[in-house]
Amino acid sequence: MGQKQYGIDPDRLSDYANEIKTVVDQKVQVAIVIGGGNIFRGLQGSTEGMDRVQGDYMGMLATVINSMALQAALEKTGVQTALLTGFQIGPVSELMSRRKANQYLEEGKVVIIGGGTGNPYFTTDTASALRGIEIMADVYLKGTRVDGVYTADPEKDPTATKYETITFDEAYEKQLRIMDLTAFTMCKENKLPIIVFDMNSKGNLLRVVSGEAVGTLVNN
Repeated sequence: MGQKQYGIDPDRLSDYANEIKTVVDQKVQVAIVIGGGNIFRGLQGSTEGMDRVQGDYMGMLATVINSMALQAALEKTGVQTALLTGFQIGPVSELMSRRKANQYLEEGKVVIIGGGTGNPYFTTDTASALRGIEIMADVYLKGTRVDGVYTADPEKDPTATKYETITFDEAYEKQLRIMDLTAFTMCKENKLPIIVFDMNSKGNLLRVVSGEAVGTLVNN
């Protein structure tokens, strides 16, 4: 969304594509799951009287629109991509499968996975965790507006302090809202570490994959 009130900001889209390219140029395999809140949030629709299932499918379609936009931006920089989705959209994408995703990653393509899990009642966080586990990712990188996990919301509480590292169990005990609880539990049970970092700071993505201490590491 960038500086816009809704929709897609072409400048922010271009920034993200260039950030991802710097990592791809280092021969790092990258799979991306994007939300759709800049266009439509299913849960928000349900609170306004819309049927939850219908709203969730609309939200999943919003993630596909964002995925297509990122795909176009990446290919403009010369990065090869493959777009997979959690449900069939014939002319636009292929149906997500672990085998297909890993094949494209081995070919050096950025794999963009839209459409959530393909089912209502699951968040994009959960879709990201599921896809990361499916493709046996080394780490789940959660790009946000803040530079890690804090004792409280740093956008609301100026006294909040940042964790450099934290365990899954500590995060449970402190009731930190790092992501959807289903997604968080899936990562813990499948030993998929999470790094929460600020995606909007130029160069951060490359620093994270280069092993620098950026953001917050959540691990077992």
